[in-house]
This record gives sequence, C-alpha cells and structure tokens, in this order.
Amino acid sequence: MTLYHFVGLGMVLFAIGAAGFFIRNNAVVLLLCIEIMLNAVNLIFASFSRYLYGTEGQIFIFIIMTIAAAEAAVGLGIIIALYRSHKTLDMSRIKYLKG
Repeated sequence: MTLYHFVGLGMVLFAIGAAGFFIRNNAVVLLLCIEIMLNAVNLIFASFSRYLYGTEGQIFIFIIMTIAAAEAAVGLGIIIALYRSHKTLDMSRIKYLKG
C-alpha cells in the first residue's frame, strides 16, 4: 500500500467524523465523532512518519492521544452532568447551552 492509500483512508475517516458531528444530535455520538476525527489525524501522521522515516509524526500521535484521553474524560463528565440535570442527551433539546 502506498502513502496515498493511507492518506485517503485518513481523509475518509475524518470526513465521516465531521459529517457525524454536524448531522447527529446525541452528545455521546458527538464525542465519538470527535474521537474518529482525532484517530484519522493520527493515521495520517503515522503514514507520513512511516514513509518519510521520521519520528516527528509518532511524537505528534502521542501528544494527540494524550489530549484525546483528557478530552474524553472531561467530555464524559460533562455528558453525565447534562444527563443528570436534563434527563436527555439530545443536544437540540438542551436549551441551557444556548447563549
């Protein structure tokens, strides 16, 4: 497989995550779509790191995975708090978030 295959797959995964983020209304699904987009970026960094024989891509992957873990923990905490206060995870029904 060439670099174009991996980059193409990463772009498709990122597009799926972005489409899911803009189409869906469930808070958990939105969080999962963000994780899909971050993993797509990780795939692209890994493929460039492999084909360019550098370690910078692997370092960026480690940083992104650390940020994604923190984002997932904070996001799930916020989702649990929203569910306890509003009894729903549908973002269109939660009027508290609207400014």
